[in-house]
Amino acid sequence: MQLPRIVISAPHRSSGKTTLSIGLCVALAKAGHKVQPFKKGPDFIDPMWLTAASDRDCRNLDLFMMGDVEIMKSVQRNGAEADIAVVEGNMGLFDSIDVEGTGSTSDLARQLKAPVILVIDTRNMTRSIAPLVQGFTQFEPDINIAGVILNKVSGPRHEDKMRNVLERYCDIEVLGAIRTSPEIGIIQRHLGLQPAREALGSSEVIEQIEKIISESVDLDRVRAIAEAAPALPDIKIDDSARHAQPAVRVRLGVAQDRAFTFYYPENLEALGAAGAELVPFSPLVDTELPEVDGLYIGGGFPEVFMDELEANSSLREQISTAAAAGMPIYAECGGLMYLSRRMSWKDESREMVGALPCDIVMHEKPGGHGYMKLAAIGDAGWFRPGLIIKGHEFHYSEVTGLNDAETAFAYKVLRGNGVDGEHDGIIHGNILASYTHLHSLGSPGWAEGFVEFVKNSL
Repeated sequence: MQLPRIVISAPHRSSGKTTLSIGLCVALAKAGHKVQPFKKGPDFIDPMWLTAASDRDCRNLDLFMMGDVEIMKSVQRNGAEADIAVVEGNMGLFDSIDVEGTGSTSDLARQLKAPVILVIDTRNMTRSIAPLVQGFTQFEPDINIAGVILNKVSGPRHEDKMRNVLERYCDIEVLGAIRTSPEIGIIQRHLGLQPAREALGSSEVIEQIEKIISESVDLDRVRAIAEAAPALPDIKIDDSARHAQPAVRVRLGVAQDRAFTFYYPENLEALGAAGAELVPFSPLVDTELPEVDGLYIGGGFPEVFMDELEANSSLREQISTAAAAGMPIYAECGGLMYLSRRMSWKDESREMVGALPCDIVMHEKPGGHGYMKLAAIGDAGWFRPGLIIKGHEFHYSEVTGLNDAETAFAYKVLRGNGVDGEHDGIIHGNILASYTHLHSLGSPGWAEGFVEFVKNSL
């Protein structure tokens, strides 16, 4: 398969990868190209911005959760009708879960045989950029760092100094220089950037980013570098199950609004392929629960909207009543928080659904951050005992008031924190609520099992 592609990376996080990737997606799309964005890692927020920038669903590529084969399938499946793929890396180019570089952005670039464009935060830097670039190009020589983009450049003199240094000491092409500008800032929050689906005026921010990137980066050279990527090996992809129409369907309510935005597209697609009709609803504004057989409440920022969530008492009461009557509910992180009795943050406390016998307290530092490895145990609902499940967590909240002795859990935590450091996945009635975010491509049977569980509960 011939798919022009580039990986956008950096020496360290917060260097400007997302801003550059957004700008490239919009600029290339405006030039008439079908741009398929990808995001390396388990992130939910950056993909929202890339989706908005490209008008195509951004897909996550995560080596830990998905594995090599599923990543290659995803790239070829979703890139089949695209003219170019823009892959935004995470953290620094070589940062990984171990000293060997496993799961790093360079590891992904190697698998995809994709050239890398390195964006460098040049604040407080001139001649030192040369050994930095030399080190990155020589550290893993098989990684093709095809060019650099200078970011947060203070002015013409600063830019000239760095260009001259790189020309003299490094065999690297400078593809552009982006001046420091407050006009392309995206609001930061405790989990990273503010989600695009939540940010008011996000389209204006994206347009301003595109304008600056188009003026600052040689888009023709970026495209030429992407087009020089070698062909990907053909891989057999059986999508028959994804396009099949199951004979028996269930109606599954999916909480989707500014408070609940963390959903992988593949998860929603997998539920649909398993026989679920997805019915979006908003815990913020909908006063009545739609006619559904089960609920899927994903992650997000319910703490930011806890006033509005508490104020919508009609819907909270309906969800609580439905849960008590045995409605199956699958909830991840923010969904778990919403189903609790109360949520406290910044010395304020608000009532939530009350479907789970616990409270939630927000803290200043993360209570869990990173990849998770779980073993399903006997009360895991639709997971067979002993099944190993991979996911990730990133939360600043803590579950309190839960009687562990009387609580059934879905998972034993082998890596990560979960609810109490040893367990995750609170089982209460037909609710499974966990801090773990699962990706359907790395959790075979998750969607099919949940849909079957809902059907059997009717």
